[in-house]
Amino acid sequence: MIVWITVAIGAFNRVSILSAHLVPVRKERNKMSDTTPAAQPASTEPERRVTRNAEKDRYDVFYDGELAGFAEYIERDNDTDFVHTEIDDAFAGKGLGSVLARHAVEDVIARDRTITAHCQFIRGYLDKHPEYDAHVVGKGIVP
Repeated sequence: MIVWITVAIGAFNRVSILSAHLVPVRKERNKMSDTTPAAQPASTEPERRVTRNAEKDRYDVFYDGELAGFAEYIERDNDTDFVHTEIDDAFAGKGLGSVLARHAVEDVIARDRTITAHCQFIRGYLDKHPEYDAHVVGKGIVP
């Protein structure tokens, strides 16, 4: 009996796969009753967080709590010079480089410092965002 059921299920699955029919997506049902207000769905968006790591002279970007990359800098007088940015390959394609660059640049500006970008990635980010030009050496700031 069990062998017959297993054969029947296997045959059904093969026919189903060969038919290439689409399986409709099921929507999660709200488990609350119709008389109560709908609850806000839990965020499924992973956390992206950037922190300035002054001990290592870099900004770290975290993805769901894991270190995903960093932007190294050198501070001289009133200038912050970005020298290297790196995102781990395991986190590629998640937009973390742009999140890191934006946060780092805005933090430098908030600390009333100028920006020099020897790092190709940060330089490219700044080229695409002229709103920061007034704080960048070689653009809004004459060296």
